[in-house]
Amino acid sequence: MNVAGWSIMSRGRKFACGLRGSQRGTTVTEDTVATSAGQLCRIFDRSRGAQRRLHDLIPGGAHTYARGSDQYPENITPVLVRGVGARVVDVDDNWYVEYGMGLRSVTLGHGYRPVVEAVAQAAAKGTSFSRPTMDELAAAEAFLAQVPGADMVKFAKNGSDVTTAAVKLARAATGRDLVAVCADQPFFSTDDWFIGTTTMSAGIPDAYRQLTVTFQYNDIDSIRHLLESHQGQVACVILEAATATAEPAPGFLSDLRALTKQHGVVLIFDEIITGMRWAVGGAQQLYGVIPDLSTWGKALGNGFAISALAGRRELMELGGLNTDAPRPFLLSTTHGAESTGLAAYLAVSQAYRERDVVGIMERQGARLADAVNAAAADAGLEEYVAAIGRPSCLVFVTRDASGTPSQEYRTLFLQELLRRGVLGQSFVISAAHSDADLDLTVDAVVQTLVVYGKAVEAGTTDGLLDGRPVAPSLRRYAHPRRL
Repeated sequence: MNVAGWSIMSRGRKFACGLRGSQRGTTVTEDTVATSAGQLCRIFDRSRGAQRRLHDLIPGGAHTYARGSDQYPENITPVLVRGVGARVVDVDDNWYVEYGMGLRSVTLGHGYRPVVEAVAQAAAKGTSFSRPTMDELAAAEAFLAQVPGADMVKFAKNGSDVTTAAVKLARAATGRDLVAVCADQPFFSTDDWFIGTTTMSAGIPDAYRQLTVTFQYNDIDSIRHLLESHQGQVACVILEAATATAEPAPGFLSDLRALTKQHGVVLIFDEIITGMRWAVGGAQQLYGVIPDLSTWGKALGNGFAISALAGRRELMELGGLNTDAPRPFLLSTTHGAESTGLAAYLAVSQAYRERDVVGIMERQGARLADAVNAAAADAGLEEYVAAIGRPSCLVFVTRDASGTPSQEYRTLFLQELLRRGVLGQSFVISAAHSDADLDLTVDAVVQTLVVYGKAVEAGTTDGLLDGRPVAPSLRRYAHPRRL
């Protein structure tokens, strides 16, 4: 399979497949991997051992809650060793087609050669200095040419840092304390102003929690009521302009833009996911509504750590030197300008200029969704399993026998896909997913639906799950997946 930037998995190349018994370690060709989705040739012994050790050393056993073992079937939690393109291999030599792609951060594929080479060259020249570099200038110029309406940018390493910086900047500019957050969207930051509104609020003083108020997506009246009931107190409104499963209603974003201007409120678009996945210039480019500030991450570096805060000059300059106003301490980070992240972004932006990365993801995602939904219909399970959402950011729905979304049935779907060579909490795709990858996935789905149908017919997953069901990543207690 040839994809611009890398060439992998050519016909006849050998892959290790973790086989049962004496076959363990046998090598197979790509043809075999591509046609053996239904062969339960996978063992997970080493992954289980590594996962136990991870829990001994790392709280939660992972550095991101969404990557935790409680998000996967209890006894099938692959611990990975490398990835190439859209495929990954675990410590037991099991290969998978991967979805989710680094929590939506990898759009070009794992190990995308131009990005890797750019990062290696940058690292060889030095990674951190006591003064700005020309790479900082080049990255800023490229980013501001990419994002409509943004006059200035500041780089960091993760999304939480830049969203919190945007909130701080809005508070400094308006002299107000309250932050209005979209209640229908699951995550904005690890910092107190947001996490205090979730079920994992332990450790957050109540005084901080009281400074965040909420509204509903696509409900302009809920925002109008909030701003009127807290007249002159709201510093900013922050939301994702769209999500995988929710598009803005006609006029919602433009009405929101007008309403925030009317009340002197800073409008912030969280583009951490939508940026370079909805469009090169993000959701603001796609929908034609320009916020005051926007925050970016994930796809900027194709998995390398880089994020960005961008916005109007009069706001951004409050954290600079061209102002007489009191200055907020805006994103002064040791690693914000670290050279490998900037090099990764520059290589990613070049790849987006050379080909229609978003268009490829949209086309392949639509093809996958159509095939999965057709398979569900053929199995008589279209009311229970579906691929839904924006083609470049697909999720799957799993319902129980009564038609209710179910963690138990989700776990069964994940489990059977894993056994057949598909790893993913979603069907979030990348431009590296080839037709062969999609065919393997659909083949796995077809066979998974046979097992899923038995659970629907029986009205229970009892006897079909290997271990306890998955649990929500943000929950108050470790139960029901306490170690």
